[in-house]
Amino acid sequence: MPQHKPTPMEPVLSYNNNSSCSNGNGNSDYDIISWFEDVSQNAGSVQTQLLCQILKQNYGVEYLKKWLGNYNILEMNACALESLFSSVVPLASHADFEPFIQRIADGDTSPLLTQQPITTLSLSSGTTEGRQKFVPFTRHSAQTTLQIFTLAAAYRSRVYPTREGGRILEFIYSSNRFKTKGGLTVGTATTHYYASEEFKIKQHKTKSFTCSPQEVISGGDYKQSTYCHLLLGLFFSDQVEFITSAFVYSMVQAFSSFEELWREICNDIRDGTLSSRIKSPKMREAVLDIISPNPNLASKLEAACQELEVVDWFGLIPKLWPNAKYVYSIMTGSMQPYLKKLRHYANGLPLVSADYGSTESWIGVNVDPSLPPEYVTFAVVPTFSYFEFIPLHRHEKDFSSGADDFMEAKPIPLSQIKVGQEYEVVLTTFTGLYRCRLGDVVEVAGFHNGTPKLNFVCRRKLILTVNIDKNTEKDLQLVVERGSHILNKAKAELVDFTSYADVSNEPGHYVIYWEIKGEVEDNILDACCTEMDKSFADHGYVVSRKTNSIGPLELCVLERGTFKKILDNFIANGAALSQFKTPRCTNNHGLLKILNTCTTKKFRSTAYSSNEQ
Repeated sequence: MPQHKPTPMEPVLSYNNNSSCSNGNGNSDYDIISWFEDVSQNAGSVQTQLLCQILKQNYGVEYLKKWLGNYNILEMNACALESLFSSVVPLASHADFEPFIQRIADGDTSPLLTQQPITTLSLSSGTTEGRQKFVPFTRHSAQTTLQIFTLAAAYRSRVYPTREGGRILEFIYSSNRFKTKGGLTVGTATTHYYASEEFKIKQHKTKSFTCSPQEVISGGDYKQSTYCHLLLGLFFSDQVEFITSAFVYSMVQAFSSFEELWREICNDIRDGTLSSRIKSPKMREAVLDIISPNPNLASKLEAACQELEVVDWFGLIPKLWPNAKYVYSIMTGSMQPYLKKLRHYANGLPLVSADYGSTESWIGVNVDPSLPPEYVTFAVVPTFSYFEFIPLHRHEKDFSSGADDFMEAKPIPLSQIKVGQEYEVVLTTFTGLYRCRLGDVVEVAGFHNGTPKLNFVCRRKLILTVNIDKNTEKDLQLVVERGSHILNKAKAELVDFTSYADVSNEPGHYVIYWEIKGEVEDNILDACCTEMDKSFADHGYVVSRKTNSIGPLELCVLERGTFKKILDNFIANGAALSQFKTPRCTNNHGLLKILNTCTTKKFRSTAYSSNEQ
């Protein structure tokens, strides 16, 4: 029987078990990879056709009328429409869409951004600007999530085949959903996906089930959910094929909690009971329906944990989940600082970086899952959204006094981008965003057929700046890494960090906040502070420090548990743990209040001291 050949916009979804593709052909995993090979070979033309489809599908919406209202775009061919669109519709930020989205939230059902009614809104994480934003979420959003999960799983299973009927330990969390004035459902994108038919399809068709039931995932209290994820993950420990979370932070946080909870969890496994710390009746009932007394497993886990305690939990993951093939999560960008701790827990088990996307749209898939997270790239999936790229150029050393971090060139389509160049990503989506600047800086590392492979560099506006200095999130991470090397030699560990450009007094200066595990002498922390100050390589920073137009860097040491307080504050404001990303640079007053209240010691750099009076 001849195979159905998908159209460029219609991928064959892989619903077979991951291990089915180990032979590499004649199955659904092969079909979806074959589909992607086809669309990536013709990525430029697929993009042109996709934009045509988006614009014709949303012909006459209020947002576009101002620029396209006088054109009969329904009669235009795709190439002409692409040219017209990029020449007359301006670049936009999320702020340009907010008035329209607010009207939709308030119940306006006229075609403002899309012809199809929008009934659901996603909440962004709020990391960049300190506040969450509404983003339209449609069935297309859930379908592309299923598509990228299926495509990524097909590539992973080529390298790390898994057993049919195995389980997945997923540290996933839904937040509470609520209704707007106009009756629209609001929640995080992950919450919408976990509640969707697509999530159920993924589990049933792959025959790989998450260890935790929906009542745990949607429990609403991340501490109770984490306990149950760990309990059920260990109850099914021999069946777990891989371990995953949306962001690696959630996983590290869970294993860190396990160091304190393991005795209680082992007692629950031994007796088939559930700790009194689980207050949710629905969660209690769902978990108690699954577990049963297992004294042998409890004794085995207790012995393993006692051994792990002696070695500071090194190798926790393979010791407790002996059949796990890999660990899977978003590990790039602001997640990179957690890789050291995850590797400590993983003891050589492969770390596979999950795919590249945002609340607004999925963007790229990891087609090389064997690469370490530091070297991962993401092949753009050209059927998800229409992508444009703003070429970015670093300022030369003769700095303008402008506050921007890059010089920009005119946006270009996917088909024109070049290897080695940095760009800001621009999206036009099926969900009503047109030429919307994402704020992500990416570098083109190469090509997968005709589609670019992107390396995530940083969030564009997350920068430290006081004067003519401009230091990105990536610059800050490198500096903190240098300082923490001194800390590690003193047998202490950096738990987490953030920063702030303090311009309340002249001269302004950088403040870096550290939470540390272990006892450290003040002279060591002094050295860490000075080392970080010396390590900022940005020419504007070095010149400003030498002339004392930027003051000495300040290191603030925080009490233990400060970043958990920040997490609790974030969740109290309606976000989900699966969305949480520690902001690496902040001017959020609420967050700064927590940081400054929890500061126990302060140090000032002595770098450049001969230049300062």
